[in-house]
Amino acid sequence: LILIGGFVQLLAGFLAFRKYDHLGGAAFLTFSALWSSYGATRVLCAAPVSGHLLDIGAGNTEGFTAGSVAFLVLNAFLIILASSFNVVLLCLTLAMELLTICFLLFTLENLPLPFETVMLSILSVICFYGATASLANCMFGKDLLVMGPPLFTVQSSKKDREDPLPCVCPKSHLTSGLRTIAELLNMGAVCGVPTDTVYALAASCKHPQAIEKVYRIKDRPQEKPICIFISNLEQLRAAAPPISPLLWEFMENVYPGGIGCIIRKGEWLKKLGVGAGYSRVGTQDSIMIRVPDLTVLVHLIDMTGPLAITSANPSGEVDSTHHDMVISRLGHKLEGVLCDGESDEVVASTVVNCTKIDESGITIVREGCIPAGKVMQIFERVKNR
Repeated sequence: LILIGGFVQLLAGFLAFRKYDHLGGAAFLTFSALWSSYGATRVLCAAPVSGHLLDIGAGNTEGFTAGSVAFLVLNAFLIILASSFNVVLLCLTLAMELLTICFLLFTLENLPLPFETVMLSILSVICFYGATASLANCMFGKDLLVMGPPLFTVQSSKKDREDPLPCVCPKSHLTSGLRTIAELLNMGAVCGVPTDTVYALAASCKHPQAIEKVYRIKDRPQEKPICIFISNLEQLRAAAPPISPLLWEFMENVYPGGIGCIIRKGEWLKKLGVGAGYSRVGTQDSIMIRVPDLTVLVHLIDMTGPLAITSANPSGEVDSTHHDMVISRLGHKLEGVLCDGESDEVVASTVVNCTKIDESGITIVREGCIPAGKVMQIFERVKNR
C-alpha cells in the first residue's frame, strides 16, 4: 500500500509541475520519495534475507536515521509554505511529518506497532484524497474536488500595490467601456483604441483641436498626414465621391481589412462627416481612408462618426501591440485607452496610392501587414474582371 501511495504521489507531482504549480510539485515529489523509502525499508527489514544483504539491522541504521531527520526538516519548510495555499496541501504536509516521525522511530527500533497502524490508516486517507484531488483538478482543468482555502493570506490588495492608471482605461468587451470612449472622443479628447492591425490614437474629425493634439502627443511632423477610418463602405457611397468603377471594385475587395487607400480629397468629405477637421486630415489633395476589420472599432466609429487615426506610438518608435504599451508610453497624455489585449498584427496597415488607378494603376506607399504582392494580385484580378 505504501509503495502504491508513493507512485500516486509521484504522478501527482509531475502533473503539478506541468500546471506550473511548483510548490505542489515539489511537495508531491518529496512525499513520493518518503513513501517509497519508508515502504521499501519496511519490506526489506521484514524479509530476513534482504535485510541481511543490505546490512539493515540493529546498529546499522544511522543512514536511515539521518535520512528521516532530513525529511523532517525539509517537510517542515513545506508545512510553512503549504499553509498559504490550501487546506488539503497543509494536511498532506502534516501527515507526511507524522509519517516521517514514524520512520525515525522505526530506524531507532522504538516504533509502537499500534501507533503505526492507526496513523497509516487515518493519514493515508488524507494523502490519497490530496493526490486524487490534484490528479482530477489538473487533468480536467477545473476544481472538481475541493482543496480548501489557504490558512494564511496576504491582506494587501493588488490595487493598493499598483499605481493608479494615468487615464480612463475601460475594457473593450463592455458596452459601458465603449460608450465611455465614444463620449470622450465626441467631447474632443484623444484616446488609444485597438484596430485590426496595431493600436492607434483616435480623434474625432469634428474636433480639429483634437487632431492637432494628436500631433503633439506623438511629436509627429506636421507634414505627415493623418488618415481617417469609417465603419463601412456604404458611408462612402452616401457621400458620393467622384470615384471610378475600377476604384469602387478595388475597395470592395480590400475593405474591411488592413489596406488603406489614398484617394483624391474633396468637399464630399464633409458629407461623410469629417466636418471641421477637413483641413487637418490627409494632405491638400488626397486622403487615406480605411475600413477596419474589427467589430469593436466599427461600433465605436458608428457612435462617433469618422475618426482621425494614427499609430499609438511616439513618432519613430515601434508600434504598440498591446493596450499596456499604449498606457505606459502615452497614457499620461491621453484621456482614455480602450483596452482590448494583444493586437491582431505586429505591424501597421499597408498603404496604397489609388489617386491614378485608372491611368497608371496603384502604387504601394507602405507595405504593412498585407504583403505588397497580395495587394497587386487583388488589383490585377479586379482590373481583368
